[in-house]
Amino acid sequence: MASGLDRHQRYAVALFRIVTALLFASHGAASLFGVLGGARGGGTIAAGTWPGWYAAAIQLVAGALVLLGAGTRPAAFVASGSMAYAYFTVHQPGALWPLQNGGEGAAMFCWAFLLLGFTGPGALAVDGLVASRASGRGHRDERGPQAAAA
Repeated sequence: MASGLDRHQRYAVALFRIVTALLFASHGAASLFGVLGGARGGGTIAAGTWPGWYAAAIQLVAGALVLLGAGTRPAAFVASGSMAYAYFTVHQPGALWPLQNGGEGAAMFCWAFLLLGFTGPGALAVDGLVASRASGRGHRDERGPQAAAA
């Protein structure tokens, strides 16, 4: 059964990437533009305010890049770092556990983007299209040349 699931791993990673990035970018769009209910309390975050506006900008830009699979690894590492910062400066001082301090979202986004930083975008990513065109092939197997030959 595992080998059957392994065959679809690239697509499972892609689906995880797309859903996670869409949710992340939605937070940024809500805070910056007041869409989807706006920032907490409704409305937007004033431009240039630290750290809220910068966090929202990272959420929107890094979320959009990861969603498209463009520069996935560096964008995911930036997103992960911003969520670690948010957790430890905003949430953790309130209580030790994420359930107590309201930091579940920040913690989950941090770990999800850290995972994507290591795994890469999976299938259906701009990164894969660029790499396949650069190499002159129509399909790029991210598992490496030995796996592609097998």
